[in-house]
Amino acid sequence: MLKTIAVAATALFVATSPLAYAQTPSAGAPGRLSAAEWNTLTDLRIDLVKAALQLTPDQMKYWPAVENAIRNRAQDRQARIAKIAETVGSKVDEGPSEILRNRDPINFMQRRADALAQRATNLKNLANAWQPLYQTLSQEQKQRMAALTLFVLRDVSDVIEERRALSDDD
Repeated sequence: MLKTIAVAATALFVATSPLAYAQTPSAGAPGRLSAAEWNTLTDLRIDLVKAALQLTPDQMKYWPAVENAIRNRAQDRQARIAKIAETVGSKVDEGPSEILRNRDPINFMQRRADALAQRATNLKNLANAWQPLYQTLSQEQKQRMAALTLFVLRDVSDVIEERRALSDDD
């Protein structure tokens, strides 16, 4: 059981690691994923969760709501990242003193509050979608889900630490 999850997760991260470091000239910024790459990554994540859970035919009727919630959350995240990139991109021509002089902390707090509210709504929708399915999972399926979650969280924290180290070098 744990070997299956480990193999599936390893395959996901091996397949998606080039996407994480891909550069798209059309986006204008190195390291930014294109919409197609985001969709591929989301598809791989969904497939990994579905494969790890090994849902029964009775459980499959709850899956579309979960998949839709995952996709909606991913799309909203893409939109937030694009908006941040646009905001940062519009300030590229300004010097540090101009940026400091023109900053608007109230506007920043309002934008941040809106982004957090959207993330909270997305997470609530995801939890609501998962609830009926989670109640039908066997103990073994719940254990696989927990193991997969821990594996992914560990890898995500490793990536965050690597990015922090790279930004510290810059």
